[in-house]
Amino acid sequence: MTDARFEELVSEALDLIPSQLAEAIDNVVVLVEPRNDEEPTLLGLYQGIALTERDSHYGGSLPDTITIYRDAILDVCHTEDEVVHEVMVTVIHEVAHYFGIEEDRLHELGWG
Repeated sequence: MTDARFEELVSEALDLIPSQLAEAIDNVVVLVEPRNDEEPTLLGLYQGIALTERDSHYGGSLPDTITIYRDAILDVCHTEDEVVHEVMVTVIHEVAHYFGIEEDRLHELGWG
């Protein structure tokens, strides 16, 4: 799969976020990287201050980041349909962390 196609899938997954939630996303950048150096099998990572934890000191902060790891996802998928599904799950999972949803709850909801 080309890098451009993979990035298109990430964009399409972001478009699946309901508009009410998408409008609430602020000061976040979504990146696609080949792999996480510290955890090579990690599929995605949210880094920042969750919306539920922001206070008056948050103003002026650098953007939070959501990183989707292309090569790690491609490693666990065998077909393009699997890649489409895994990208969607990973993007939604990391966006949920932005909204303060913890790992255990995401697994309960089927987004783990």
